[in-house]
Amino acid sequence: MKKFQILVVEDDAPVRNLITTTLRAHDYRFITSGTGEGAVMEVASHNPDIILLDLGLPDIDGVEVIRRVRSWSNVPIIVISARAEDNDKIDALDAGADDYLTKPFSVEELLARLRVTQRRLALIQNVSNEQAVYQNGPLRIDYSVGCAYLGDNELSLTAMEYKLLCLLARNTGKVLTHRFILQNVWGSSWENDIGSLRVFMATLRKKLEKTPGAPQYIQTHIGVGYRMQKVE
Repeated sequence: MKKFQILVVEDDAPVRNLITTTLRAHDYRFITSGTGEGAVMEVASHNPDIILLDLGLPDIDGVEVIRRVRSWSNVPIIVISARAEDNDKIDALDAGADDYLTKPFSVEELLARLRVTQRRLALIQNVSNEQAVYQNGPLRIDYSVGCAYLGDNELSLTAMEYKLLCLLARNTGKVLTHRFILQNVWGSSWENDIGSLRVFMATLRKKLEKTPGAPQYIQTHIGVGYRMQKVE
């Protein structure tokens, strides 16, 4: 089995040592950085499998690190931060983070988040091997380049909108519950935040649907979740 390499971006030495000791004990390879600029350089140089990222860095904010990395890489990013406000979580996730763990955290929860992320990576790899392009009526998703199109026009999607769209597309015809979507797009810490999901779904619909009030693609199942409909 492949040993995952993890980039730990944390300027607080005790927290960094806790994380790296945990990773070493569970047979993960890792590299570290105490600054945002250094983190961006490490991603470019070592191409890690997963990034564990603190937001409160001494040089640039962690959200800016996410934006820079996302300009060329889809590497999973798990934020580990003392910032617990919803706005902070939304900013990080909308910038392209995959999960958000609030300090203080337990070692068991950190390891669980890593296992979930590894499963997502395996699923993405399987999808890439089986089908490079998704087509549903005028909607087309090219997984190999991370772009979605409606007819001949490329959709300008945020990282979160793209993840939502891909999850729905890969489950076309199935009703996905709110909890399932939140767990698979944001992680278990967001499984009850249906309000944020509705906000992101509304912005996605505005870009995807000609008439968001009468959607052609994404059907709402009130009190349950959403379904991607097959369009002829």
